[in-house]
Amino acid sequence: MAVVLSFYGLSMIALIVLAIGSWFVWDRRYKKQPDQTIPEGYIRTKEVFIDPTTKKKMVVYFHPETGDRIYKEEP
Repeated sequence: MAVVLSFYGLSMIALIVLAIGSWFVWDRRYKKQPDQTIPEGYIRTKEVFIDPTTKKKMVVYFHPETGDRIYKEEP
């Protein structure tokens, strides 16, 4: 009985740690460049979309060597 309770207790602690950790990492994909300047090496793509959370038009910039993407707000 003690093994079962300790298993569920450790599972709950792991779930709480995961939930708290994800709270700090949640949705940082658009927040890489807060000053909205595009570094050298990034190429503007034809990909344009409306961000569902802010309702702003976003343009995607791509770095061919690293595969990194930057999302910039279009005025």
